[in-house]
Amino acid sequence: MSRSARKPRTGDVLHLTRAASVQFMRPIFVRVIRVLDLPTYDGWIWIDAYELARSGDAVARRSLFVMSAGLIWQDPSIQAVRKTVRRPVARTPLRVV
Repeated sequence: MSRSARKPRTGDVLHLTRAASVQFMRPIFVRVIRVLDLPTYDGWIWIDAYELARSGDAVARRSLFVMSAGLIWQDPSIQAVRKTVRRPVARTPLRVV
């Protein structure tokens, strides 16, 4: 994982710790939806993102105020890989009364 003051882009997976904001006493992973164009203090940005579970599934949508220099980009080679399991849906006849 690398630290940088670069600007996140849609689809980036970030590890947010206290370096990004004091609100992250418990670090989280997020997938960026978009960077909001709102006025902020120098070096800070607003992002819309999905909070990710350990499996990589989105569990909550959040708007976050973070310090650019504190963002940690997740290395794509170690992102959670999910195997899609497809199960047939049991269909029964519909009874109309």
